[in-house]
Amino acid sequence: MIAELIEKEQIDVTKIIPSTISLPEDSIRRLATASRLGNEFKAKATITFNTTAGPKKVYTTVWAVTEKYIQLKNNIHIPISCVIEIEF
Repeated sequence: MIAELIEKEQIDVTKIIPSTISLPEDSIRRLATASRLGNEFKAKATITFNTTAGPKKVYTTVWAVTEKYIQLKNNIHIPISCVIEIEF
């Protein structure tokens, strides 16, 4: 899978769609770790998510993780059901 790297400002939340790839069992823990790294150490993560134009990825700081969303700077929310992969 090749995902296009975009800036967080280019994320069009209206084009984000659910992923057909299931996240591993430990993904919620990984998301929480990415949020902690972002808040405590200003570390960034690469989040790959599904869109109507194919997979996209963004290298950014994760501000928060809720039960259903990943929150990024500028009030951008990516549904967890649309996430394909997270790396940090």
